[in-house]
Amino acid sequence: MTTKSGKNAQIREAMLYEAGEKGRLVCNLCEHRCKLREGKAGICGVRENRGGKLYTLVYGLVIAGHVDPIEKKPLFHFAPGSLSMSVGTPGCNFRCVHCQNWSISQSTKRRRPTPSDDVISPEQLVAMAKHHNCRTIAYTYTEPTIFFEYAYDTAKLAVSQDIRNVFVTNGYMTPEALDAIYPDLHAANVDLKAFDDKTYRRKMGARLQPVLDSIRKMKEQGIWLEVTTLVIPTINDSDEELKDIAEFIKSVGPEIPWHISRFHPDHTLLDLLPTPVSTLGRAREIGLEAGLRYVYTGNIPGDSGEHTLCYSCGAMLIKRFGFQVLENRIESGACPDCGASIDGFELSKR
Repeated sequence: MTTKSGKNAQIREAMLYEAGEKGRLVCNLCEHRCKLREGKAGICGVRENRGGKLYTLVYGLVIAGHVDPIEKKPLFHFAPGSLSMSVGTPGCNFRCVHCQNWSISQSTKRRRPTPSDDVISPEQLVAMAKHHNCRTIAYTYTEPTIFFEYAYDTAKLAVSQDIRNVFVTNGYMTPEALDAIYPDLHAANVDLKAFDDKTYRRKMGARLQPVLDSIRKMKEQGIWLEVTTLVIPTINDSDEELKDIAEFIKSVGPEIPWHISRFHPDHTLLDLLPTPVSTLGRAREIGLEAGLRYVYTGNIPGDSGEHTLCYSCGAMLIKRFGFQVLENRIESGACPDCGASIDGFELSKR
């Protein structure tokens, strides 16, 4: 997916920073709010103080790009059955011990990105999305917040071409970042990794509260929200913690789909077994009992928890296998059996 677009094209002045004390720059893009001395990069490894200005080092530097089903994000209630142009750059502001994309997300912790001729401009990316009949562009694979300038410019162009924008995110952006991209961000899947601040600090290198605040703010902005929790044995799989997550989501909105996914050992977390399927079944029951309308199981293709059911009458509405939609019975955004309005965006089969 790479095309040539001019030397050093990915080095751009960053957005959302200010001068701090003793010559430091304060990055206000994510909730780490790094204070950077001359020549130093932030926790993400892709934003650097150079001569008193903050620069992003990954503008257009697409390290992963694919045409995916929107269900892979996962977004089950946002134009289901459609395609999404999915892109990511190196780097991340988290250091999750179980990251499945660690080879690209953590690469900037070892070595900062270097100038390259191989970039994809926002114009080229939007043209690719149109060529492949993608209804959305998903900023994903790594944390989209850390390549915010690229996503911001692309999102504005995408909207002009009737293409919508999706973040697959850890939710650690600042309110300023969400305000900046409003109203050109239309949907987000937020990874709510646990409901314990100690877990966030020890396993992800972050804090819980900013993620909860971002979820609430996205809801207030009218962004379509879905939430994913990777259920990891001994770390976040207790009934109490799963109930806390479900009840928090319910407090934001019962219509928010909750995706509970199966863990497989990866990165440095290799001493645990995959999550038992029965644990996901129990988590799904907890979510439904808490009052969530839609709770899905992930990473177990063929499981009944993949399907969309009517929260009112229980009818099968969207039948799936993995990321593939096999049948969609929703008509004009409603259940054809009982007429209940089904939450989401462009749900009816086109």
